[in-house]
This record gives sequence, C-alpha cells and structure tokens, in this order.
Amino acid sequence: MSAFAAVDVIRAKRDGERLTDQQIDWTIDAYTRGDLAEEQMAALAMAIFLRGMDSGEIARWTGAMISSGERLDLKVSRPTIDKHSTGGVGDKITLPLAPLVAACGAAVPQLSGRGLGHTGGTLDKLESIPGWRASLSTSEIIRQLDEVGAVVCAATSGLAPADKKLYALRDVTSTVESIPLIASSIMSKKIAEGSAGLVLDVKTGSGAFMKTLPQARELARTLVEIGTAHGVATTALITDMNVPLGRAVGNAIEVAESVEVLRGGGPADVVELTVALAREMLALAGLSDVDPAAVLASGRAYETWCRMIAAQGGDPEAALPRPEHVHVVSAPADGVLASLDAYSVGVAAWRLGAGRARKEDPVQAAAGVLCLAKPGDAVSAGQPLLELHTDTPDAVPSALAALEDAYAVSSAGPSALAALEDAYAVSSAGPSASASLVLETVRP
Repeated sequence: MSAFAAVDVIRAKRDGERLTDQQIDWTIDAYTRGDLAEEQMAALAMAIFLRGMDSGEIARWTGAMISSGERLDLKVSRPTIDKHSTGGVGDKITLPLAPLVAACGAAVPQLSGRGLGHTGGTLDKLESIPGWRASLSTSEIIRQLDEVGAVVCAATSGLAPADKKLYALRDVTSTVESIPLIASSIMSKKIAEGSAGLVLDVKTGSGAFMKTLPQARELARTLVEIGTAHGVATTALITDMNVPLGRAVGNAIEVAESVEVLRGGGPADVVELTVALAREMLALAGLSDVDPAAVLASGRAYETWCRMIAAQGGDPEAALPRPEHVHVVSAPADGVLASLDAYSVGVAAWRLGAGRARKEDPVQAAAGVLCLAKPGDAVSAGQPLLELHTDTPDAVPSALAALEDAYAVSSAGPSALAALEDAYAVSSAGPSASASLVLETVRP
C-alpha cells in the first residue's frame, strides 16, 4: 500500500476536499498498526466532523475498517439476519427480538455492547442472569446459531479493530456526533459480523442520540446506503424515544420485562416494536410467510430464549438480583401524567448504578427505574409514579435531581384526559399502544 503523508490527508479534508480511496485505505491501515499518531487521527476526525464525507467516502471508510480485522463466515443452515439499535432508554428489544426471530426460522447473530451514559447496554442487562457469559469464540457462536438460532454476545476481538481505536478517540475529542463517523462505526462492526441482512432501529427524541427527526432520517439513510453498498440487505425503522420504552429502565428489571413479553404479556409498546422489527428482519431473510405476533403468542419464542440463555451458561429460571434499596416517587396531585422525559429517566437510572460514565466502570445488576405510570395515565395524589432501585442509597438524591423536571401531571380535569388520550392513542392496552412509535421506514 502506497504511503501518504498524514498531514496531507488531514489538510485535504480540512480544506473540504474528497479523500481518495487510496488515502482512506492507507489512513485506516496506518492507524490500526500504530503508524498514524493519535493526535493526527484526532485532527482528521475533527476535519471530518466539520467538513463531512460523501456517500462514496463513507462506504470506503467503512470498508477499510472492516478490512482492518476479520469477517465472520457464518455458514449455518438458516438465513442470517441481524438488528442494531442506536440506543435509547428502556430499550431492551434485543432480548425478546432475537429469540422471536430465531423461533420464526432465521439465525440471529446479535453481537452487542455495554452501556455508556444514559443508554443501557444489552450485555449489562444479560449479565444480571446468574451464570450467563458474554464472551464466546467464533466456533461457539456458529454452533449456537445452528443449534438454537440466536446468540447475543460480545463482539470477538478481531472484528473491526480500527473502529475500537477510533471509537475511544472520538469520545475524548468531541467528534462523536459526526454522522459519517457514527455510521461507519456502526456498520463496520455489523457488516463484519457476516449476516446477509440487517435491520436498524434508529431512535429519535430526548432519550436518543439523534434528538430530531431530520437528524435521525439522515443517519438512517446513511446507514442503509452503507449496507447496500457492501452487499448487505439493509432497512431502517425510525422510532420514537421521547418516552422510556416499556416500564423498566435498568438491567435485571429490563430482563424481567423482556421475559414478560416472551411469555405473552409485557408493555404494549415493547411488544409493538419487537413485532415490527421482527417483521422487517423476516422479510429480509425471505421468511415473510411467518407471523411473528402469532409465534410470540404461542410461547415458542420463550422456549428459544430459555435455550439461548442456557447455551451461554445462564439459568433462565434463576431469580434475578433485587435492589437493596427502593425509593418511591409519588404523584404530586390528581390528574393525568402529561409527560415523562426519556433522557431524564435514563440519567436517573445511570446515577443509581445501572449505567457507567467510563467503559471500565462496574454496573449494578439491580439498579434502575421502574415507571409505574406512563403519559396518558390518570393518577391520583400520592400514587407511586416511579420506583428508584439501587444498592447505594446515597445515589438517590442525585437521581431525584435528574428527575426534577422529568414528569408533569396535568390537573385540568376530564378535558385534559381526553386530549391526552388523543395524543397518545390510548387503548385498552395503554398509551404505549400508539401506532406512532414507528415514525418512518427507510429502505434502499
């Protein structure tokens, strides 16, 4: 590979020029090997943040990061399909979704990560199950896909090592919000996993990384373009994340809620999004004739869940950790819960111990927030609205501070309830049954 002067590559992007394929390939290779200094990659990342990249540059940058490591060869008997969420509050969808899609006949290699900040991590949730292990070898992943149909585990160390280095650098150089860098980071790992298809859940709202619909739409389109350019059948759903998803926000409590869904119950919004994503995944896998809602109701997805957990050393019947301390937040007045801000609830759960500020920080399995009411629910003064779960009671005041403006109770009378029922499409299943949870679908 021809060598370039790093300063010339930085200058080119700083001045708004398009990087050539050769420049991109050399940059990622040199950075992975340690021949490109951290400060030089930091300067280039900032130039990309400020100047952007076109679709061709993003696709090539993604491909170079994929080529920095191995690409899994998933030779299994079922069609392979994966899902990725851009992260939200109470987003436990992977837990019921992977076994559901597997029960419908596909193979789901869900290589997941840990939480950072106000958004939870799938591996953190699953590690609250006694005995469950996140780290599997490639051969174990393939064997479990063949025997069970679903695996949720940590990415192997050889997948997209360039992204691991660049991800950490972006975090400390204020270049995280760059859509070309976000999209290439997500897709380099997902494409390297080797699935034939990918469905993306791009969240928007206060609890999401993309706060506005136009931002989410741009990211979704970029992700779909990258997947398509690399021969992976890709679609994206843009979904609402202004209100926490479901009622549980944390680790063990999200596992418990996911099991409720797999057993035929659970919050309507979690069921709705699980089924919507399952339909998209099955369509890409060529299994459109299977109804995931019927499979979920039949109990077959729960059986697959139990096998999936047991295959990774976990006990699906074991009691989940419970918090040493519970603090109740009550409604201040009679009325209707008018709002419940996802970001604030996520920060509160983080401060209670459910999340981490740094990657190396531990998390509490039992920590989190249980939302006992959701927007549109009628409440009375003194009625519990939220339960704060933690093993460290000293964390409660800071969590309460995060929740200070997180919710509002309207006491305007019956007309307020009627208006909120319209706004949240309240049905017998509750306000979270709103059909507006999926805002848009983005396809090639």
